[in-house]
Order: sequence, then C-alpha cells, then structure tokens
Amino acid sequence: MSEITENVNWLAVIVGAVLSFALGWLWYSPKLFGTKWAEGVGAKMPEGGGSGTPPMQALIVQAIGTFLLSWLVGVTAKNNALLTIILAAVTFMVLVDASGHFTKKSTYARLTEMGFIAAMVVVMIIVQGIL
Repeated sequence: MSEITENVNWLAVIVGAVLSFALGWLWYSPKLFGTKWAEGVGAKMPEGGGSGTPPMQALIVQAIGTFLLSWLVGVTAKNNALLTIILAAVTFMVLVDASGHFTKKSTYARLTEMGFIAAMVVVMIIVQGIL
C-alpha cells in the first residue's frame, strides 16, 4: 500500500480532484453540453435554464470517483507513467461508451461523457505538472 501513497503529491491530487469536480458543473450545465446530453440520456434539465442540483447520491459517488481518478493520476505522475494514465483513461472512456450503448444513450451523450473523462484527466495531469 505504501507504494501507492508514498511520495504522491497529495496537494496536486486534491486540487486536481476539486478542479475536475467543478469542471463537471460547467460541463453538464446548459451553458455547455448539459441540455443536449440530458436529452440523450432521457433526463430532464431543471426548469428556467438553471443547472439545478443533482441528486446527493450522484454527487457523492462522483466526488469519490473523481478523487480516485486524481489519485491514480498522482500515482502515475510519481512513477513517470504518463502512458499508463492515458491507457487507463481511454479504457474508462471505452467502457463508458459500451455502457451507453447498452442503455441506448445518444451518440452525443456518450461523446459528452467520454469527453468529460478525457477533460478531467487533462486537468489532473496539468495540475500534477504545475504543483
């Protein structure tokens, strides 16, 4: 266990997770991809054009997953394994796409979800590089 916690830049992990979580609010807002994504997954956006508040359980699970992804980026950064995190991100994106096909999401919705994974990883890698 010490190999995955030792020498990890925890500040960069936390900042990367927070920034990526915040990016999700914008990414899935009506200002960017939210409205058309919601149509593609069969969800309703709140009335009045606001992004509203997603269910608390979804926010908690997303926060945990975002932190774990940021930690994984931190571990790969510590080990100079950029290709490993790129492979992991592409793997997650393909699995999200497959799940979207099973649930009959639109192509736009699947691409939005895959793009968000890619965007989170890019943010996290940049934060690791800066901090």
